Amino acid sequence: MSILTQGQKVDDYTVEYLIKANAYSETYRVADDDGSPFFLKLFIIKNIPERLLTKDGKVREIEYCKKLMHRNIISYITSGTMMIPEGVCHYMVTVYFSGELLVEKIEREGPMPVDEAKRIITGVLHALHYMHETHGLMHNDITPRNIMLSAKTDGEPELIDMGHVSGNTSGVAPFDTSDLEIEYCANSTFAGMYDESSDVFSAVTVLYVLLTGNAPWPYDTSLPRRDAIRELKKLRKEPLELDGVPKEMIGIVSRGLSSNVSDRYKSARELLHALDDPSQVEPAADKPSSERSASSHSRCDDDDAQARETAVDIEVKKGKGNGFKDIAGMEDMKEMLNQRVIFILRDKERAEKYRLTPPNGMLLYGPPGCGKSFFAEKFAEETGFNFMLVKASDLGSVYIHGTQGKIAELFKKAEKNAPTVLCFDEFDAFVPNRSDDLGNHHSGEVNEFLTQLNNCSQRGIFVIATSNRPDKIDPAVLRTGRIDKMVYVPLPDLVARREMLKLHLKGRPCDELDFEKLATLSEGYVASDITYVVNEAAMIAAYNNTNITEELMETTIGGIKPSVKGDALKEYDRIRDKMEGNERRNSLPHVGFRTNDN
Repeated sequence: MSILTQGQKVDDYTVEYLIKANAYSETYRVADDDGSPFFLKLFIIKNIPERLLTKDGKVREIEYCKKLMHRNIISYITSGTMMIPEGVCHYMVTVYFSGELLVEKIEREGPMPVDEAKRIITGVLHALHYMHETHGLMHNDITPRNIMLSAKTDGEPELIDMGHVSGNTSGVAPFDTSDLEIEYCANSTFAGMYDESSDVFSAVTVLYVLLTGNAPWPYDTSLPRRDAIRELKKLRKEPLELDGVPKEMIGIVSRGLSSNVSDRYKSARELLHALDDPSQVEPAADKPSSERSASSHSRCDDDDAQARETAVDIEVKKGKGNGFKDIAGMEDMKEMLNQRVIFILRDKERAEKYRLTPPNGMLLYGPPGCGKSFFAEKFAEETGFNFMLVKASDLGSVYIHGTQGKIAELFKKAEKNAPTVLCFDEFDAFVPNRSDDLGNHHSGEVNEFLTQLNNCSQRGIFVIATSNRPDKIDPAVLRTGRIDKMVYVPLPDLVARREMLKLHLKGRPCDELDFEKLATLSEGYVASDITYVVNEAAMIAAYNNTNITEELMETTIGGIKPSVKGDALKEYDRIRDKMEGNERRNSLPHVGFRTNDN
């Protein structure tokens, strides 16, 4: 018997009927006052496993879905709480999707033409790229059962099940793993490691199924789960069967599912680039696991691999480019950094003359999509330093103390290539507050970061950390001598939006455009929103073989909501006040006598 009954009101929605249920949640079809359908998912808090809740008792799935707004992801509408006889329940309302599950299409039609398969998997990869790059979130359950071909958007693929979403994970997964379809899981996930590359591996597996109609490694599904995983891992050591894969896609599939982890695609962006021209991708030359070099990759799928990996495969970009000239707006921020940071880094003699200590690092924080990582790269170009961009997945290891070894190795590499700007993207994933249980990180990794950050400027390293949630960072990291400056990166103002629009539209076939008006219409948009709007308008114009017109730009802006909502902006204002208070306290001189007990 369901908890909610037909005709019952929940907020502004009326329950129509139950769709499915498990031990701790129920999903219903509901309707608003106009009769439009929606989904409502109800979570019974007393029944829900603790790992599916945040430390303050919120449902992880709801908190993650609030952040996600993308055309290839099911849309969050609202959420709330309610009391029932069984106790407190949390609920979430999402857009009602209609169409066909990808698994149903495969079962009905079998293998798909290459163009159709590419179209579907490209939509999935755009969703993953958005989740990974903008929010630092992994889907962790990419299968044909979780991809809907939307009837509303002429078969556009949408990710519809967000029940396994998490941050980068190395250890115990903060979600139920028993219902994952193991044929779509990378071997590293069986050891508790979920990251960008494991999502991409699942996407390539789906691509294989789209092209052939079959899973790449047929195993005995009647086996107990542990035995089935063991058999699957053994099968993956053998050469991949490619007979059914169309010739032009063999390079993509063989690399994406290679038994040699270093050959695989590490990000959705990398695979999207490969799909642009599959003919240029050479098939992977798989080797037996015994012939692989443990130092050639940062993850391992085999039980008999070395117990510790320390090689760090991160590109060192030479500090050449246009620097701050490529950044639209943000003039006050550029000027402040020139006065407070850059001139000290550039002019060591003047710094010594005035006894100025080179800054150790800075934190760029603020709403997602405002270009913090891009700013960091341009900062490196402005100073002439080399640049290394590091994501949490780059330092992941399935082995005890493996990540700590990689952190040390990373700083050694940065010192070797000094002067270096070492940029940590989504820094809260690297150094979560050790009193917080959300990150599944070990305190040893945070301690290793503290050791490496101490006065690293003396080694020619300037650290730039970016974060959407600086309040989740361990406070010890943000003390002077480690991260010296905290800089808030706000939503682009009118001038910045105008310059961004000009920058993104430069070189495209356009009519005369009123950039001032377009910038006004795009109030509240972050940098990634503006990029998306321009690309969307350009795609429509290209399809119709016309110029990008004022009307088209205005229509496109009107049809796309800002990705950072009002409530989120208030939260960032609160965070900014807190962080600026911390920085003021750190900068105050000590008054009185200092004792030895700190």
